[in-house]
Amino acid sequence: MAKHTLSILVENHAGVLSRVAGLFSRRGFNIDSLAVGVTENPDISRMTIVVDGDDYIVEQVSKQLNKLVDVIKIKNLDDSESVSRELALIKVSATASTRSEIVQLVEIFRANIIDVSRNTLTIEISGDTDKVKALEDLLRQFGIKEIVRTGLIAIERGNKVINAGEK
Repeated sequence: MAKHTLSILVENHAGVLSRVAGLFSRRGFNIDSLAVGVTENPDISRMTIVVDGDDYIVEQVSKQLNKLVDVIKIKNLDDSESVSRELALIKVSATASTRSEIVQLVEIFRANIIDVSRNTLTIEISGDTDKVKALEDLLRQFGIKEIVRTGLIAIERGNKVINAGEK
C-alpha cells in the first residue's frame, strides 16, 4: 500500500465534504489527512486528501468520486510533480532551564514561537510532513502539552493547473 495525495475540486456547497468522506468510508478507506479550503474562485473548494491504498483501489474511488454531482475534477498528485506542506502548532512545556534549548531547536527548523507563557511555548512550523514530525519528535523530551496539525495541502509544480473547466 502506498500513500496517494488526491486534489479534488468541488462545488462550494454544504454537505459536499460529508458525501466525499462517506464515499471513502464505504470503501473501507482510512483518510490519513484531509484539508479543505476555498480556491481562487469562491464557488469552488479544493480538498486535499491523503489515503493509503494501491493504485487500483485509488482509481476505483476516483471513478466513484467523479460520479458525485458536486465533484468537478480529481487529480492524483505525483510527489515529484507537486509541492506539499503541512502546518502544525505545538504547545510545549518550557522552564527557565529548557527555554533556550527549545528556542534553538525552533530556529534550526525555521519555525516560529507564536505564544509565550510562564510555563509553555507555542511553536508554529510549516514544511513537509517529515520536517514537522522531526521537530515534534525533538520537542517530545520537553513535554508536548498539545499539538494541532492541518493535514497536508498540495499543489502541482510550475505552470500545471488543475483546471475546474475540465473533468
